[in-house]
Amino acid sequence: MSLSALHVRVFQPEDAAAAVALWRDCGVLRPWNDPYKDIARKATVQPELFLVVTAAAGPAAQEALVATAMAGYDGHRGSVYYLAVAPDRQRLAIGRMLMAAVEERLLALGCPKLHVLVRSSNLQVLDFYRKLGYQAEEALCLGKRLIPDQ
Repeated sequence: MSLSALHVRVFQPEDAAAAVALWRDCGVLRPWNDPYKDIARKATVQPELFLVVTAAAGPAAQEALVATAMAGYDGHRGSVYYLAVAPDRQRLAIGRMLMAAVEERLLALGCPKLHVLVRSSNLQVLDFYRKLGYQAEEALCLGKRLIPDQ
């Protein structure tokens, strides 16, 4: 597959079911997060930083959603979540292309640094980010749920 056959665009509400199915297929969903609530929340805060990659899916030029990345910028640092590429399309540089699009948009906003959170057990994804120039930092991520999804 040629990268020129792919299209990076902003997420649209009609992409929700395909995005959630993709996240399920990629194993990024967790039972304590409702992905539809995450999508609804993102729609209210920097929706232009929720990107998808589509590919022509057939002779009628129908598009299939093949990758997603949900990014944000708080004025200090950028972040990326829900980076996912369809399992049958991985290792085709789609993730690299999507991260480049995210970085370009964040840089245009003046974002000086981008953070990604990766589970330490996800060695394949850690290796992907290292190849893109990301490095492990001496920091510990702490979290606190303010609004339970369940």
